[in-house]
Amino acid sequence: MDKVKETKASVQNAFTQTFFHGTKAELKIGDLIETGFDSNFVDRKLKHIYLTATLNAAIWGAELASGNGQERIYLVEATGVLEDDPNVTDKKFPGNPTMSYRSQHSFKVIGEVTVWEGHSPEQIKAMKDGLEKLKQQGAMIIEE
Repeated sequence: MDKVKETKASVQNAFTQTFFHGTKAELKIGDLIETGFDSNFVDRKLKHIYLTATLNAAIWGAELASGNGQERIYLVEATGVLEDDPNVTDKKFPGNPTMSYRSQHSFKVIGEVTVWEGHSPEQIKAMKDGLEKLKQQGAMIIEE
C-alpha cells in the first residue's frame, strides 16, 4: 500500500496549471524557486517571486535578467497562492493580458523550455534603455 502512495505522489497532477519563469539562474527539475535571493531586476532581495502564463513574458524575463548566465525559461508549478503582479498589471497592462503573477510561496521547477525565439537585439536594447532611464529617474520601483 505504501508503494502505491509513493507512485501516485510522484505523478504530476494533470489539472495543475503550469507557468513559465524566465531567468539566467541554472536550475534542475525538482528545484524550488524561493524568495530571499537577489532579484533579477533590482539590487535587493524581494518578498515575492514572479511567473507568467505566457511564453513571451517569460522570454522578456530571461532576456532582461541580470547576470551573465545563459537565458533560461523554466516550466514551474506554484506551491501556494498567486496574485496578479501589480508592477505589470496595474501600471502597464490593466486586466493582466501578460498573465503575470507573483507569490510569496515557492515555485517547483518541472521542466525547461529549450527551444524558443527571443526578441531582436534592437528590441532588447530599447527595453533595457527604457529600464535604465526609469532607474535614472528613480521610477524603477517594484511594488512589494
